[in-house]
Amino acid sequence: MVVVFSQAGVIIHSTVASVSHGSPLPTKLTSTMTSASLAQNDSELASAPSSQSTKTNPLRRNDIRNVVIIAHVDHGKTTLVDCLLRQSGQYRDTELKGERILDSNDLERERGITILSKNIAIHYRGVKINLIDTPGHADFGGEVERVVKMADGALVLVDAAEGPMPQTRFVLEKALQAGVRPIVVVNKVDRPDGRPHEALDEALELLAELGGEEQLDAASYVYASSKEGYATHDPEVPTTDMRPLLDLLVDSLPGPEVENEAPLQMMVTTLDWSEYVGRIAVGRIAAGKIEAGQTIDLHQKSGISKQKVGGLFIFDKLGRVPAESVEAGDIVAIEGLGSIEIGDTISAVDANNALPRLTVDEPTLEMVFSVNSSPMVGREGKYVTTRQLKSRLEKELERNVALRVEMVEGTEAYAVKGRGVLHLAILIETMRREGFELSVGKPRVIFKEINGKKHEPFETLRVEVPTEAMGPVMELVGNRRGTLEELAQRGEYSLLRFLIPSRGLIGLRTRLLNATRGTAIIHHRFESYRPIEGELPKRANGVLVSMTSGKTMPHAMFLLQDRSELIVPAGIEVYEGMIVGENARDNDMIVNPCREKKLTNVRASGSDDNVILKPSKVLSLEAALEYIEEDELVEVTPESIRLRKILLTESARRRQGRNG
Repeated sequence: MVVVFSQAGVIIHSTVASVSHGSPLPTKLTSTMTSASLAQNDSELASAPSSQSTKTNPLRRNDIRNVVIIAHVDHGKTTLVDCLLRQSGQYRDTELKGERILDSNDLERERGITILSKNIAIHYRGVKINLIDTPGHADFGGEVERVVKMADGALVLVDAAEGPMPQTRFVLEKALQAGVRPIVVVNKVDRPDGRPHEALDEALELLAELGGEEQLDAASYVYASSKEGYATHDPEVPTTDMRPLLDLLVDSLPGPEVENEAPLQMMVTTLDWSEYVGRIAVGRIAAGKIEAGQTIDLHQKSGISKQKVGGLFIFDKLGRVPAESVEAGDIVAIEGLGSIEIGDTISAVDANNALPRLTVDEPTLEMVFSVNSSPMVGREGKYVTTRQLKSRLEKELERNVALRVEMVEGTEAYAVKGRGVLHLAILIETMRREGFELSVGKPRVIFKEINGKKHEPFETLRVEVPTEAMGPVMELVGNRRGTLEELAQRGEYSLLRFLIPSRGLIGLRTRLLNATRGTAIIHHRFESYRPIEGELPKRANGVLVSMTSGKTMPHAMFLLQDRSELIVPAGIEVYEGMIVGENARDNDMIVNPCREKKLTNVRASGSDDNVILKPSKVLSLEAALEYIEEDELVEVTPESIRLRKILLTESARRRQGRNG
């Protein structure tokens, strides 16, 4: 079937493949989907006849679709999954409480982002659809790189107003490299500022750029509003449900290519954890079959070992169900394989058919983690030793393939390397909630030596801002050695695209939001390593450093607030070397925030009650990490985030200054 549409004077032909039973893609909705009509009984999932295997048409399963959902952050992936789950009719109301159903992690719900990929399954037209929801934020690209290897098709979501964004390019490129066939879903067509036709054109242009004309020729697309719960072939004609999307998914995406008679072969792409059975390996069976209790070869970095499969599970609905035997094409979870790691291959005994290990893009930023060494150590957390910190970081490496950890020579600290400040901040936040106390140094980019010259990472920065606020954005980014590469107008907003050193992005988001009164929409994406730029400006203001330990007093804080912005309130405990505020000038200042009002200065009874303090500035973990300089640390505990100098005493800091 050939679909022809025209936008902006351009005619694009999109050839939509049909399934083997020959049912064409519906051109319009002819019936209303109800929960009962969409839901399928488990008995309907008997395997349909597979295609005949030839050299040009490999053997494929028609009873299953493995689909990854990829997009830029906030383009509606999780909302789309919620909608499909609610309309499937396969779940009780108690199972689908609230919004962001799959984001069960507390941090995911609090921040409104997906951090870890999720596996679910719904049934439609006798086909089991394994859906894999992925993170949209660039810092969690390692999750996307892994899970696309489990899929044969991808739903590529594009916001109808924003169009393809930097992360869209990244995830789509990774999907095409993995051989995944895409379906473009132009989401949020109900937005008043939506431009669905233009957004589709831009997505198809990106597809052609990354995958070539053959990808464009096979492209399929649909319009949708996940919020309103419908998909349509015409954005001007809303429907009543998601049937057009599901039909397109079943009809145009291929089932998994299988080799049932070949020896067992499966790559571990995700790890889960259970307190009862330990690590649980998740992946798609590439060839052969696997049975519960079967002995297999486990191919690891250290060599090959024989292991026995414990529990064997397949994904169904929101969870996993036990299985006795599973064949090629299925996504499975396996218990009982001990110290299994992401990237390992599970194979038949003596088959010697290990798959190439997973590779992901290298980290671009690092922070130094060490145990808490402040005078308040051990008051709020239960894990405070270097041994506990080391064990926790090693555990994180097992499932976070985008992370690197190295011990800093001559110290008991660890250089933790990741994709960005948010990537590492999520790890720190998770650790503090587990009961860890630690100190974290200033984020630093990772330099590379290329052809004998020092190179640093550069990123593409995209800022959408009201046109009247464009000036401060240009100035701030320019000061960070950012170069304007594109300027476009969209109504009352201007779209600016810069090329900027990754160093320049540290702390920039907060400044951009302050300068634009929170109206700027900011996205960035790693571009390449380039020759190192010159020095960047440091923090414009110095800090107020406490010269004593004790509780901050209202009288002292009142005197300080006229020449600074306080970051701690009155009545809390501080220590020598702790940062209590930001100086109005560019130098650090030693202060006594614990000074009490002398009785001899009392003029009237109750005069202290008249002291009026400005609210102190509250720094989030990410803001604190981006705020500090090289001689400072962020002290993180389960209850507090404090800023401090590395050297707590003024004499030690002066001595270091004299010694260079």
